[in-house]
Amino acid sequence: MYSRLQYISQGNTSEEQLQNIRKALENGCNWIQLRFKNSSQIELYALAASVKELCDVHNAVFIINDNAALAKEINADGVHLGLTDMKIEEARAILGEDKIIGGTANTIQNVLQRINENCDYIGLGPFQYTETKEKLSPILGLQGYHSITEILKTHGFDIPIYAIGGITLANIDDLMETGIQGIAVSGLITHSENSSVLINQLNEKLYVTI
Repeated sequence: MYSRLQYISQGNTSEEQLQNIRKALENGCNWIQLRFKNSSQIELYALAASVKELCDVHNAVFIINDNAALAKEINADGVHLGLTDMKIEEARAILGEDKIIGGTANTIQNVLQRINENCDYIGLGPFQYTETKEKLSPILGLQGYHSITEILKTHGFDIPIYAIGGITLANIDDLMETGIQGIAVSGLITHSENSSVLINQLNEKLYVTI
């Protein structure tokens, strides 16, 4: 089973990225998505190689955002693709069947598209307002997740759905009741003054139904 907690990395420099990822790993997060948009290819490769080593040490899943070629080159666990990124089938041709390919979705139409494209999990959002994304899609709220998971259940679709976008500790119980697999967060962990306590609290809530 996939982890219920994903950390999407943040940081304006490679050093900040690595520091934030290390903090997440050392305090109990075992799924890292490296997202570093404004970097050179050389800088991104060096960072990804370092993160791969860290994830191996912590036995964590390592996903790279929007770069299937890099994921293959450093033998990451997979790639996450936005709706305007490389097509899922193209990434699959590069990475093979054993790697994880996740896809972003904002609507039920997007979700059904992702299922048809045979991605392995879906990052669905935004749940509520977040400053992480510059161009925010329409907010889903709890009702949006309820509606989408009910439609999937009715049609017999079973794919891990991760809520994303402005999630706080107080939202977890209600979100998990919608039937999602887990959550993907960035700023919540990045800006935490006590990551160990926070991640422990998140995992307690996320895994309480197992």
